[in-house]
Amino acid sequence: MSRQMTVRDRIDERRAQWARELPDLDTTGMAVLGRARWITLKVRPPIEAVFAGLGLAAGEFDVLGTLLRSGPPYRLRPTELYRALMISSGGLTDRLNRLELAGLIRRGDSHGDARSLPVELTPEGRRRAEAAFRKDMALEKALLAELNQAELKSLDRLLRKLVLSLDRNESQAGGPRR
Repeated sequence: MSRQMTVRDRIDERRAQWARELPDLDTTGMAVLGRARWITLKVRPPIEAVFAGLGLAAGEFDVLGTLLRSGPPYRLRPTELYRALMISSGGLTDRLNRLELAGLIRRGDSHGDARSLPVELTPEGRRRAEAAFRKDMALEKALLAELNQAELKSLDRLLRKLVLSLDRNESQAGGPRR
């Protein structure tokens, strides 16, 4: 038997406990979604540390990254930003205020409706967003180093299939899309 087949993780342990207590219950969902949750909780702190090393909170990087990936002229309206980020307009306003104070974005004149004024990366905002994303991708590559290319490709394909299924089911139920 291979080493990988005999090694159990914390999710296997929980599933075994549930199997003893409720042997008729299928815990396959826990096997997949429990691991996804654990992975998210495990990788969040080092990823946030990457952003903090560049003077950014994760939510601030989300704004800068969204502007950067929008392409030149790296400008979006606040409504486009909060829809892309899946946050409230109030939450976005707080982030924009902090980023503007830090000189990482600029906004148009605030005499009109602030929701329609474009938000644009400054040269320093673009530099910081790119640096943060490059460091984040290097970290994420290192976090996935135990998987070979075939495993990464397979995992990517399966996760995409799950995401599309969840999006489809949610839109059919009339729920919010993520």
